[in-house]
Amino acid sequence: MGKYQLGEFEEIVLLTVGVLFGDAYGVSIKLAIEEKLNRKVSVGALQSALKRLEEKSYLTSKEGESTSERGGRPKLYFTLTAAGRDAIEHAREVRNELYNEIPKIALDLKMV
Repeated sequence: MGKYQLGEFEEIVLLTVGVLFGDAYGVSIKLAIEEKLNRKVSVGALQSALKRLEEKSYLTSKEGESTSERGGRPKLYFTLTAAGRDAIEHAREVRNELYNEIPKIALDLKMV
């Protein structure tokens, strides 16, 4: 992947931030991934991935409004950057190329 280094979970987080456009914060990202992939996501793993993606300049974050339900703490909202968009587009292109190169006979499997 060279220029764009993305792990599988990072790719999922980036895609989810894009899907949640304008409403992507920790809890909403976690719940969306759990619902879409039917798997549990640890808060620690998600926070680590979000931090790495910001360090790679694939995401930016900004604080939202403070709410009493969060003890006065503001939500931290994430958005894709142009580099983040390019990274997920590159990942999609690589996956599509690999899929298209699979010989048809390799996919013509019958259940035994």
